[in-house]
Amino acid sequence: METALADQSLEKLGVAVSGGSDSTALLHGLKAVLGDRVQLFVATVDHGLRPEAAAEAEAVAATADELSLAHDTLKWTGWDGAGNLQDQARRARYGLLAQWAGARGLDAVALGHTADDQAETLLMRLGRSSGIDGLSGMAPVREVDGVRFLRPLLGVTRAELRAYLTGRGIGWIDDPSNENENFTRIRARRALGELGDLGISTRGLADVTANLAEAREALAYFAHDAACALVRIDGGDVLVDIAGFVALPAETQRRLLVHAFGWINQRAYPPRRAPVGDALAAIAEMRPVTLAGCRVLHGGESFRICREFNAVRDEVCPADGLWDGRWRITGDTLAGAEIRPLGEAGLAQSPAWRETGRPHAALIATPALWQGGELVAAPLAGTGGSWRADLSSGEDSFFTTLLSH
Repeated sequence: METALADQSLEKLGVAVSGGSDSTALLHGLKAVLGDRVQLFVATVDHGLRPEAAAEAEAVAATADELSLAHDTLKWTGWDGAGNLQDQARRARYGLLAQWAGARGLDAVALGHTADDQAETLLMRLGRSSGIDGLSGMAPVREVDGVRFLRPLLGVTRAELRAYLTGRGIGWIDDPSNENENFTRIRARRALGELGDLGISTRGLADVTANLAEAREALAYFAHDAACALVRIDGGDVLVDIAGFVALPAETQRRLLVHAFGWINQRAYPPRRAPVGDALAAIAEMRPVTLAGCRVLHGGESFRICREFNAVRDEVCPADGLWDGRWRITGDTLAGAEIRPLGEAGLAQSPAWRETGRPHAALIATPALWQGGELVAAPLAGTGGSWRADLSSGEDSFFTTLLSH
């Protein structure tokens, strides 16, 4: 664990603890390894799905109190009974923990994922015919909503963690949902136990994910080099040299396209492999594409990847807020103003838009400052004088995040 955290600069570290063996071992291990060098904070997410959850959170709070650590229970109330429960719960969990980390001023949040989780994830993604990114499993460091999430136990098995706890007389809570075979992960866990006769072990599968992660890193560097040669950023859109792009290996094409979608739409998860393949075929044939809240438009010697208007049609934030997860508009203070998409109505009030060289379909999805029904400024459409629209992460982030992701 200490090795896994060695290159992390930490003063205040959050620890997500459910009360199960993995996260309980994580908490006690961090306390033992870090001592007083790093201030620890504990959080438990109560998804509100089981009557025992509140008592389990209280038990974790008591453990934290015994260790003289602050504890917060984070409650999720967003489940409406529709869709994929585990997927929605996971997304909600990360969102709640990210908000908590921001409120507590934490440098990062540690999670209790183990080598078993890596092996189970690999089996699940094999079932989905995932590519290298999916098969390389969970990364030891991941960023969500600007918060670093650390997984220092990926090299440790669940059996080893339980032996650690048992040897110290520390108990844990067994979640009954871990026996529910309606969940894919639980079926993968059962299947993993049947593979021993083939010489396939939890540790071996976790090692495979680590090997694939090294291959993923090499592919990321290749994609970064290609981006530096073929891509430029214009008004938050990604412009790609078409001749150079179609000459790239298929995997590099896919990486650049998926990365562009994610950089523009700010979503944590990429589109599925099949629709991305369809999009690549359309690009090669100079056909337009709409996918993942983005559009691909062709023009001249390049194609443009921009935001889709329908994806931001209802996006509204205060004038000093962050619009669509990435845009800020700055200028004079204006009471009652708000940021909304430019749209057709705004473009009609922007006579200089053609001089920007940006296409109609791209501009209508850009941020504009409105006061009621009156357009105040549309910086990317050439309207608004001294008002500016800037990417919160900067244009260079397109290139740097190719490596960090």
